Amino acid sequence: MKAIINGKIITEGEILKGKALIFDEKIVDIVDEEKINKNDCEIIDAKGNYVSPGFIDIHIHGLGGSDTMDANFEALQNISKTLAQCGTTAFLPTTMTMSRDRIYMALENIKSNKDKVKGAKVLGVHLEGPFISKKYKGAQDDKYIIPPSYDFIMDYIDVIKIITVAPEVDEEFKFIDSISKIKDIVISMGHTSANYEVAVNAIKKGISHATHTFNAMSPFNHREPGAVGAVFNTDITCEVIADLIHVHPEALRLLIKIKGIDKVVLITDSMRAGCMEEGIYDLGGQKVFVDKTSARLEDGTLAGSILTLNRAVYNVVNKLGINIVDAVRMASLNPAKVIKEDCRIGSIQKGKDADIIIFNEDIDVMLTIEEGKIVFTA
Repeated sequence: MKAIINGKIITEGEILKGKALIFDEKIVDIVDEEKINKNDCEIIDAKGNYVSPGFIDIHIHGLGGSDTMDANFEALQNISKTLAQCGTTAFLPTTMTMSRDRIYMALENIKSNKDKVKGAKVLGVHLEGPFISKKYKGAQDDKYIIPPSYDFIMDYIDVIKIITVAPEVDEEFKFIDSISKIKDIVISMGHTSANYEVAVNAIKKGISHATHTFNAMSPFNHREPGAVGAVFNTDITCEVIADLIHVHPEALRLLIKIKGIDKVVLITDSMRAGCMEEGIYDLGGQKVFVDKTSARLEDGTLAGSILTLNRAVYNVVNKLGINIVDAVRMASLNPAKVIKEDCRIGSIQKGKDADIIIFNEDIDVMLTIEEGKIVFTA
């Protein structure tokens, strides 16, 4: 048994002080510090820092020099280990629009190795592409874009958690309708040129989430509200890249104001150059030029990000003035709810996995605990 003392514990709705967080593999209890028997527990002193649920990234391609599409255990392990250093304790490795064989290799790798990694745990896959719009392909390779097909994914429905789809390429929403009947798969609208009516009708058919809101989707206009307008005007959840480059800070503030804290999920959409030096990297077979702030194709198109979730939380707290409890919620409980994992992860609550991080006022991660085991110490 372990106990964290002398910390500011971030729960679902408040910050607790003068309390001890007791855990083994699961969270056991939160009690007054003076009730701790130090002879029975291994004591971890938070030294006045924040004690938070681990972050959950439901849209991340790579980090630390590795990418999901590398399709080997070493890459998956490296991403997992690097994420733990940034306070992320669970994630969905995210695929790209590439050949069927390359996508299947990545899916097979995750299916076979997701329970073997040591670091942030793998919850499943976010399949981003190949069922997307050529107009809003972003940094995806359009030669591999295909119409949505259940046959394409049928062997992997047990590992896929999110599928990004452009609804306008799904004839009569047949794919969306069929996938919506699978309770453990979330259908997300993204890389889409859908007009407002198409987007809203697709939501009625089963889309419940939006992929990197604002980016690679038809924008809001007062005469044609587009996919962004459909996000604003329905109750679907929406992920957003909070590096303040992909989305202007005031657009992000507007999104949170319209949707409410509970509907917004912070993601990174990070590619392999995250946590690496500036230079030229590969993303889905395309050259990406990375500087200190962003990753771009040769034509200037943003190509994923180099963001980490602790920096995303820092940005919304320090640039937007969001309180720390709400900011952490957008990076932990909210993504857990999207993929229906909130019964076991996403918040500091008795009985949930002991996925816990300690960070300072600058959201610099000092300690990461995964199911009760320390996996990173600064």
